[in-house]
Amino acid sequence: MLRLENGTVTVEFLLVGFSDHPELQHLLFAVFLSIYSVTLMGNLGMILLITVSSPLHTPMYFFLCMLSFVDACYSSVIAPKLLVNLISDKKTISYHGCAAQLYFFCFLVDTESFLLAAMAYDRYVAICKPLLYTVTMSKRVCSQLALGAFLGGAMSSIIHTTNTFLLAFCSKEINHFFCDISPLFFLSCTETYAHDIILVVFASLVEAICLLTVLLSYVCIIAAILRTGSAEGRRKGFSTCASHLTVVTIYHGTLIFIYLRPSAGHSMDIDRVTSVFYTLIIPMLNPLIYSLRNRDVKSAFRKIINQNRLS
Repeated sequence: MLRLENGTVTVEFLLVGFSDHPELQHLLFAVFLSIYSVTLMGNLGMILLITVSSPLHTPMYFFLCMLSFVDACYSSVIAPKLLVNLISDKKTISYHGCAAQLYFFCFLVDTESFLLAAMAYDRYVAICKPLLYTVTMSKRVCSQLALGAFLGGAMSSIIHTTNTFLLAFCSKEINHFFCDISPLFFLSCTETYAHDIILVVFASLVEAICLLTVLLSYVCIIAAILRTGSAEGRRKGFSTCASHLTVVTIYHGTLIFIYLRPSAGHSMDIDRVTSVFYTLIIPMLNPLIYSLRNRDVKSAFRKIINQNRLS
């Protein structure tokens, strides 16, 4: 429960969101609904394509399938409530609903970070140790890496959610469109310094583990590609990794901008715009990046289309 300054008690938060632009509410609803629809179709379509196409039954596409599942889920944690609030006069979320939204959001975001790290390791083994690839990246190892990503995300999320909801809140107006850590810190009527330290330490730990894995993998990959004799071999090697590097750069760059700054340096207007980018835009872009830049995916898609036409 929230005990407000006037002594009243409430069991819900008010998500201010984009209510400072009432004339844009219906336009924003149409835009975000379109983005969310494309996100679901793109990610679920990628999962279906990988599932039914036997040439895509490889470790690389297993992780891509997991990534698409996580993207579809964590976008769904945010978008439905945002869409309802844009066309509703009552823009509230219950105390426990807010805690659940924050938990699942942090869980899925950190899981995606670990999955991107696992995908970098997979590319390292494929390019630097091709003869050992099928042994090193066996189905068992891939399943263990995916399970580890989900467990790591769950543990990190428990820490962040507990750290946030141990605060005493003196206001119910969240200056955001979903229950995120920074806007909830702003509602606290107690000192948040220790909570800021916990947030930065554990967020930095996850980022360090994931980014270090990615960086070390790609240092080895680039060195191996540059040792390749032919220009065609180098082009093919860089092309294999281009999609993953693009996704990693966009994703981690946005997370670092949002969560690894001190609370005093936050502008909520900027954070809201940035949050739209990584909660709605990035999950929509990921399947497009992987499909448009990947010949195997395009080939599998064309094969299914041709089979349907023939049948």
